[in-house]
Amino acid sequence: MRNIFVLLFFFILTGSVSVNAQTLPDQKETLAVMKKVNGYFMKKYADYTIPSFYGRVRPSNIWTRGVYYEGLMSLYGIYPHEDYYRYAYDWADFHKWGMRNGNTTRNADDHCCGQTYIDLYNICPSDPNMIRNIKASIDMVVNTPQVNDWWWIDAVQMAMPIFAKFGKMTGEQKYYDKMWDMYYYTRSQHDETGMFNQKDGLWWRDQDFNPPYKEPNGEDCYWSRGNGWVYAALVRVLDEIPADEKHRQDYINDFLTMSKALKKCQREDGFWNVSLHDPTNFGGKETSGTALFVYGMVWGVRDGLLDRKEYLPVALKAWNAMVKDAVHPNGFLGYVQGTGKEPKDGQPVTYKSVPDFEDYGVGCFLLAGTEVYKLK
Repeated sequence: MRNIFVLLFFFILTGSVSVNAQTLPDQKETLAVMKKVNGYFMKKYADYTIPSFYGRVRPSNIWTRGVYYEGLMSLYGIYPHEDYYRYAYDWADFHKWGMRNGNTTRNADDHCCGQTYIDLYNICPSDPNMIRNIKASIDMVVNTPQVNDWWWIDAVQMAMPIFAKFGKMTGEQKYYDKMWDMYYYTRSQHDETGMFNQKDGLWWRDQDFNPPYKEPNGEDCYWSRGNGWVYAALVRVLDEIPADEKHRQDYINDFLTMSKALKKCQREDGFWNVSLHDPTNFGGKETSGTALFVYGMVWGVRDGLLDRKEYLPVALKAWNAMVKDAVHPNGFLGYVQGTGKEPKDGQPVTYKSVPDFEDYGVGCFLLAGTEVYKLK
């Protein structure tokens, strides 16, 4: 009888282990879908020098492309394919490692490309010219008193990680201090109340959406991708700053607060709506915000900040939904909202609709997939 109980316990135990193991996406499949989505993009946009022509001409080192290269560099980190490195390096070199509005720009969208410049430099730090322009621009921001540059929450992702990267690279506290001052102003002081509603755990996109602005259902307007930008920025900053950085716990607290809020408003199908608190206002699946939430949650689980049992099922449900419902056989990524700042912008958002800019959606997806691939 005792042997029977031992065997029964063994089968239950091994069965449980087997089930738990199977909940993680297969690494080969995860890599394959990332390669497919990225391959579609690199083939369609093989000439990285061509500017965009939506309304006006914009060079290819604008923020949308900068976000794509953030994702590509993450993919390169787990799959160092020479074509990926060359595609990024040649793009940066074509733009002379500069920003669309020059070294004197304070605009976070202009700074976004600098994240990839720094990543490329860190791979082979032999040519200081690779980071000279972005460092000059960030140093100008650091050495001047203004802290109100990031008046829209997208800016937090576009620029904030650069300060963290330079702080790590140089060991100089001034980058961390300025980063916090600017983040805190956007978070808690801009337009008197700041952009972060700690009660709901989510961010208003800019002062246009602070109360008394309401969604059609009477809720505050929390734009999915805008919150995704902040969520991703916190991850990218926490990945760089030291364990004893004086504001690290403040960033962690905001990350945990957001995680709890995002978990509550996930759709049944795994995606998130463009409007997080009003599914009736241009409701439906949306990939870019969803991908950023997956990126943050999986990183949080891997880093031990988020409870694995509570948050991993949320993130994997979203990842599996994107892979199943958004990725076309040829690698095109559906359900990506076009550029804008609120639910009504960049519509329609459908499986077949092509957003005005395809690049940032791919970048967000690659960031998410890379974190999923690293799961054990």
